[in-house]
Amino acid sequence: MVKKFFLLILIGCSMTSINAQQRKYVNDYLNLGVGGRGTGMSGAQIASVNDVTSAFWNPAGISYVTSDLQVGLMHSEYFSGIAKYDYLGTAFPMKNKKGVIGLSLIRYAIDDIPYTLDLIQRDGTVDYTKIKAISSQDYAGLISFAQPLKLKHFAGREDADIRVGGNLKIIHRSIGSMANAWGAGLDIGAQAKIGRWKLGAVIKDLTTTYTLWSFSFTENEKRILRQTGNDIVSKSAEMATPRIILGAGRNFPLSKKMSLLAELNTDITTDGKRYGNLINVKPFSVDPRIGAELSYKKLLYLRAGLGNFQRVLNDNDTSNTKKTTLFQPTLGLGVKIKHFAIDYSFSSLNIQSSALYSHFISLRIDINKKSNTLATDDVFIDNTFKGKSKSKS
Repeated sequence: MVKKFFLLILIGCSMTSINAQQRKYVNDYLNLGVGGRGTGMSGAQIASVNDVTSAFWNPAGISYVTSDLQVGLMHSEYFSGIAKYDYLGTAFPMKNKKGVIGLSLIRYAIDDIPYTLDLIQRDGTVDYTKIKAISSQDYAGLISFAQPLKLKHFAGREDADIRVGGNLKIIHRSIGSMANAWGAGLDIGAQAKIGRWKLGAVIKDLTTTYTLWSFSFTENEKRILRQTGNDIVSKSAEMATPRIILGAGRNFPLSKKMSLLAELNTDITTDGKRYGNLINVKPFSVDPRIGAELSYKKLLYLRAGLGNFQRVLNDNDTSNTKKTTLFQPTLGLGVKIKHFAIDYSFSSLNIQSSALYSHFISLRIDINKKSNTLATDDVFIDNTFKGKSKSKS
C-alpha cells in the first residue's frame, strides 16, 4: 500500500506542467540541516545518518530505527536571534516490521517584522499606530518511508546492508496576510554498508518541486504600491530543480573504547552556475562537505566539519581582482545516556570582516511501548561499531 502511494504521487508529479520561474536558492531553508550531529559534521550525513533526522538528510536512514517510537527536537537561531529555526520529527516501525515511517515538521521564521505600508497617510501625516507586526514563515512537512532490501550479495560481499527510502514533501510559506504559497515534491535516497564503509545517495526534489504563490492586497495597499512604482501581482510560481547528494564514509576503530567516523559528501545542484562554488560545470554546481565524529564508549561524541566552500573576492584587495577561498567550520558535542541523546553544535559563517555564529541544540528520545520503558539499544548513533566493525574492508 505504501509503495503504491508513493508511486501514485511520483506519476502525478511527473505529469504536472507549470509555467514556473526557475530561481536559485528556492526553498533554501530546507538545506540548513537538522540535529546537532548533522550540523556538527557540516552536513556530511548522507552515508552515515541512521536516526529520526534521516528524513531530512537521507530518508533511507530511518529504516535503522528499531524502538517503538523515536522523537527528535531541535531549536536554533540565526542572525542574533532574528530568525528562528525549529524541527520536530518522529519515526516508528510498521506493525509488520517491514518498514519504518517518519513524520517531520520544519519551521523557519522571522517574527515581529514592522509592517509600515500604512505609516504615511493620504494627507502626508505619519501615524505610528498603523504600524503592525507580521511574520515571514516557511514550513515543510515530510512524510517518510524506508526499508532494508533483501539482497544476499552486493558488490561481491555477503555482509552488505542496503537501505532505501523516500519523502513526500509538503511546503507552505507565508508573508503576513499578503502572500501564501503551497508546494509539493519528492525525495529518494539509498544507503549501503559494506564492512567498515558506508555509502549514500539522495536526490532531493526528484520531480522538481513547484511552489505556487497567491497574493492578496487591500485596496489601500494596492494604491500605495502603485504610487511607489511596484507591480501588483496575484499569482506566481517558483520551482526547485533536483539536487543530487553523494556520500561516502568509513569507520576507523582506534581502540576498544574509541572509534572515528569520517565522511565526505558532494552536494550537486542543477539550477545553473552558482556564484562562488568551487566547481561549476553548467548546469551543475558542486559543494563538498567533510565531517568527522570521534566516539568514546558510545557515550561521548566529538564532531567537526567543513562545508560551504566558496571562491569570493578578497576584502583586502582594493582592485577587486583577487579571490580567496572561504569555508564554514563547524564543531559539536554529543552525549548519549541510555534512551536520551543530547547534541550541540555551532558554526561560523566565516564572513571576512566579522564572524557570525549559529548555535544548534537537539534532543532525541527512544521509547519502547511494549516493555513500558525507554529503549536502550545503541543502534542510532553509529550502528557499524557493533559486531561487523571487526570485518576487514
